[in-house]
Order: sequence, then C-alpha cells, then structure tokens
Amino acid sequence: MDIMTRVRSQWDRLTAAGTGAAGGVVLIVGWHGVSGTPYPAEQLPYLASAGLGGLFLLGISTALWLSADLRDEWRKLDRIEQALRAADGPGALEQGRASAGSGLDRTGTAVASPGPPPAPAPAPTGDNR
Repeated sequence: MDIMTRVRSQWDRLTAAGTGAAGGVVLIVGWHGVSGTPYPAEQLPYLASAGLGGLFLLGISTALWLSADLRDEWRKLDRIEQALRAADGPGALEQGRASAGSGLDRTGTAVASPGPPPAPAPAPTGDNR
C-alpha cells in the first residue's frame, strides 16, 4: 500500500495527531507566556487564549481519534457479518435456516443463546428490618 492510500484511509487519525500536537504546542506557549509575568492581569490573556484554545484542540483531537476507532470497529463487524452470511449460504437468514452458531435470528438480528431461564426473585417476607 503506497503512502497516499494509507493517508487517505487514516485521515482522521492523522488529523487527530496533528490537532493534538497543535494543542500541546499552544498550551506550552501559553504556559511560557504566563510564567514570564508575576501579575495576574497580564496572565489572564494567556489563560483565555492559549489555555482554552489548547484544551479545545485537544478535545477535537480526542473526538477524531475515537471516531476513527469506531469506524474500525464498524468495518470489522461488517466483515464478520459478511463471513457469516457467506458461510450459511445466500438467503439463509431470509429463509430462517441460519446456522445455530451464527447467533442471528431470521431477520439478521443478534440473539442470545438459549439457556436455562433466570431464577425467580425471592418473595418479600414483609419484615424489612
């Protein structure tokens, strides 16, 4: 796979890394500006611009990275679903003959495996001490 194909497929992670690095740089620049003066009135502009801006960039970076991870999970689930459909044959889910190990019902919805019914809750005794 060449580099441009890799960049196109991982654009969200690359953007997240760049945004996170930019947020870190903005926070360091803000810290440097705040550390240069002992007066709170001169520190407030650095806190307002660099502090909030850096945190905003780090938040965007986190959201992009999580979005990339979710997209990877969706791709994996799609591959698993395609493999299950291919293993059962065409139309198996629609005809209700999906294999027992697939964990899918006739509509393609995941179902729990059959097992013993849950135990009933104990009856209240009336003594609540």
